[in-house]
Amino acid sequence: MLGWFAANARDLPWRRTRDPYAIWVSEIMLQQTQVKTVIPYWNHWMRELPTIEAAAKASPGKIHKLWEGLGYYTRVRNLQKAAQQIVKSGKRNPPSPRSGETEAESGNSGCQFPEQFEEILALPGIGRYTAGAICSIAFNQAVPILDGNVIRVLTRIFSMAGNPKEKETNARLWKLATELVSFAKTQRAPSLKTFANFAPLREDNSCSFLNQSLMELGALVCTPRNPQCGICPARKLCIAIRENRVDQLPNLGRRETATARRFMAFVAEQDGRFLIRQRPAGVVNAHLWEFPNVEITGAKSNPKSAAKGLFGIAPVRIEPLPTVKHSITRHRITLEACRVRFRKQPRPEAGVWKTPAQMRRLAFTAAHKKLASFAVNRILSLR
Repeated sequence: MLGWFAANARDLPWRRTRDPYAIWVSEIMLQQTQVKTVIPYWNHWMRELPTIEAAAKASPGKIHKLWEGLGYYTRVRNLQKAAQQIVKSGKRNPPSPRSGETEAESGNSGCQFPEQFEEILALPGIGRYTAGAICSIAFNQAVPILDGNVIRVLTRIFSMAGNPKEKETNARLWKLATELVSFAKTQRAPSLKTFANFAPLREDNSCSFLNQSLMELGALVCTPRNPQCGICPARKLCIAIRENRVDQLPNLGRRETATARRFMAFVAEQDGRFLIRQRPAGVVNAHLWEFPNVEITGAKSNPKSAAKGLFGIAPVRIEPLPTVKHSITRHRITLEACRVRFRKQPRPEAGVWKTPAQMRRLAFTAAHKKLASFAVNRILSLR
């Protein structure tokens, strides 16, 4: 696996550094998000907030805007809380990087990121997997990791029929991952051959490469569907191949049934400004912006009554806008939209009036960002 990774690793931007802050940001972004989606977000984040201090001091509006479109916004709020906790600890890095290294490559961003597993695990928003990834990738510690890709690789190689979510099977997987990375510690990892900008900063990379190789194998070869067993470096060891059970593993049990939800959103415009509102704390997509809307629970909907309930007055005109489809975890959301016009001002608590330029600086929920992109351009073009 070490040799395979050295020859086949993808050239990902967070692999060009050993700065634990940069690796931490990538791991949080990669939770339930594809690599190709994360790359531009990570690059933008690191340009705007290159250090732990910068992340700690950034305004809530800025961190949400940088995260806009990635979803699961609790991740970024916890990331900032953890950055603030690290800054508050007062621990500092050595004053200058080694010769030929940038600050990001050396990890000398001012505040010192904790190196011990238990300290990292204690930070907000960091679980066992993320703490292990940071410890092994940034510091080459013999700490195991277990994400979806690694679970798939290990359950197939060792032909583990139990559900990985169940306690006994999960414990066995963590034990296997621990044994593998502990043995890797005794080995010497070859140099990466696939790209020149990799910055190992140390000769011992075997734990880092082993954990990354398991994730990489699951992402590129041992995929959920149509795995490429013929080119797998572990094919001679894989019991699932021998038993013709690859497609049956991992055994994840029955998937939850998707839940359909319907919402009606209202786009109100006045003198080139649009009425929008910010979602409160403690709810899904907290602190993000949206058009006033209401969930529809019955088979039929009455836009005029719904609008009156939101704005305090009934609209004098309602025009349908395109429907937006969106998914959040197991929810399949249909956002039915209308343009509304009033003779009087809606009640103040309905929202605030913003110009399109002001709206572009705000972080919107995914569905309402799509609605804004279409509705604002259409309405302004018809004025």
